[in-house]
Amino acid sequence: MSTRPVICIGAALVDKLFHSTDEVLIATTTDATVTKTAGGVARNIAHQLALLDVQVQLITAVGSDSDGDWIKQVCRAAGVGLDAIITKDGLNGKYTGILNPDGSLFTAFLTNAENHLITPEHLAANRELLLTASYLLADANIRVDTGEWLVRFSRETGIPFILEPVSVPPARKFKTADLEGLYLLTPNEDELPVLCTTESSLIPHQIEELLNRGVQQIWLHNGKNGSALNTKEKVTNLHAPAIEVVDCTGAGDGSLSGFLLGKHLGRNDLDCMRLAHSLSAEILQVNGAIATHLDQKTLLSRVDHYFPLT
Repeated sequence: MSTRPVICIGAALVDKLFHSTDEVLIATTTDATVTKTAGGVARNIAHQLALLDVQVQLITAVGSDSDGDWIKQVCRAAGVGLDAIITKDGLNGKYTGILNPDGSLFTAFLTNAENHLITPEHLAANRELLLTASYLLADANIRVDTGEWLVRFSRETGIPFILEPVSVPPARKFKTADLEGLYLLTPNEDELPVLCTTESSLIPHQIEELLNRGVQQIWLHNGKNGSALNTKEKVTNLHAPAIEVVDCTGAGDGSLSGFLLGKHLGRNDLDCMRLAHSLSAEILQVNGAIATHLDQKTLLSRVDHYFPLT
């Protein structure tokens, strides 16, 4: 078991989620309920890991307003270290999601996110903190030059670096980025093609390109159909548990949190994927992006429920 922190780098937002009670129709009013939670991909993963007893630091940019103060308070209460946080003048970033009645995403808006403030210079100034990491993780909301700085830092130090694409627009920025030595890339089937420079529509060719560009592992997510961990040597597939979805927000973040917990505990790749799918399933069955009802022991017991030994 590692005693070194996972360091998460990227967005910390206020999530406002509007849950429609009827089909969402264009250019008219739809009844909905609303929830407010702390969000942002890197922040979500840091928060979830902290709740699972993994030491974690978050490098992000927050506003100087009450929302920014609230984000800091929520993180510290969960046990997330904020030793290299940036506080900017102005409003904190917000993610506003419109959810269909089945919990799936209809559309979303991102406003006032200041991820461009997470610069290579800021990371270099916090090099000593980064050197303490067991894993480095960044969401693709960060700048490309910041991501490439982290790839180089990972190559130099041997500390594994994971890049989470988030969604199609931020993933597209990394289409021609230097990814040589990247430990893990975690796209879904929409994000995978925009990370590639070729025009191929075939998933095996897209994965082959990224592996040839130096990515060590590509963990391809396909929703309810499960996921596949691809290396040059092999492919490891795992189905997703069958559940009733309440809210899709944060399921991907939770999956990566579960995988990192597995690595923290010294588990093999397949066991890490089982943990990932179990945590994702738990998050899909609650409102919000964090499984606050779970601690490490409870999650480990839930793996046997979703993936019973045969």
